[in-house]
Amino acid sequence: MTSPKLVAGLAALADRYDVLLCDVWGVIHNGREAFPVACEALARYRAQGGEVVLVSNSPRPNAQVIAQMDALGVPREAWSLIVTSGDATRKLLAQRAPGPAWKLGPERDDPLYDGLGLAFAALDQARFIACTGPFDDERETPEDYRERFLAAIARGLPMICANPDIVVQRGEKLIYCGGALAQLYEALDGQVFMAGKPHAAIYELALARAAERRGGPIERGRVLCVGDGPRTDLRGANAQGLDALFIANGIHGPEILASGGIDPAMIDHVFETEGVAAAYAMADLVW
Repeated sequence: MTSPKLVAGLAALADRYDVLLCDVWGVIHNGREAFPVACEALARYRAQGGEVVLVSNSPRPNAQVIAQMDALGVPREAWSLIVTSGDATRKLLAQRAPGPAWKLGPERDDPLYDGLGLAFAALDQARFIACTGPFDDERETPEDYRERFLAAIARGLPMICANPDIVVQRGEKLIYCGGALAQLYEALDGQVFMAGKPHAAIYELALARAAERRGGPIERGRVLCVGDGPRTDLRGANAQGLDALFIANGIHGPEILASGGIDPAMIDHVFETEGVAAAYAMADLVW
């Protein structure tokens, strides 16, 4: 496996790519505040004529993510379009309407279901599980759901998971996401369906919307995926045959940057462990 090329900033790559498919959480904000230098880098890329499609594994439709980023101080100049796992997952949910579904996740994710005609029920009455994450991601772990999952699997219930992320960084804390619940469900021999990163549906949607915005087809060799998640951002880019830029100071930052700078050997170790690759790497997204 070839090690990624370490680059000083996005300026070194900007003229090679027409479209960035850029991760959100861990790259341009941490759930509490925006990263100004990352936002500036994306805005400068756009000012030179590039398109920035923010591709998020948020289980909510993009309107809610836009509102969240406005509140965090992410400038609108930093992005062209936003596509979320929620956007891509709504098709899977609509195919199973009217359900009923057991709704697993916090109330803030309820916009995912707007207009789908889905009914909801207790787990013992549901026909499938609609999962956006734990009910309380500040306190719960996947193990809190083991017994309920075993009961659901015994009844043959599939799970539709709207957020494939395992963990994300909220401030200085890592919190479990829907993907961690889906991982346990599969480990217990349950059936899981997902549309967000690293799965193809969200990339197809993002590239289709980018093509609409640019008024013509997108050359895949001029698309760069940017993210900090090997299992989601890099695995998805690899599966789509797209170049990837790995941002080291995300969920693997404590390992890779332990000595104060990027440790190339540790990047190689993480990539080998996860079975992924990236063309480039930098500590933080900067211009």
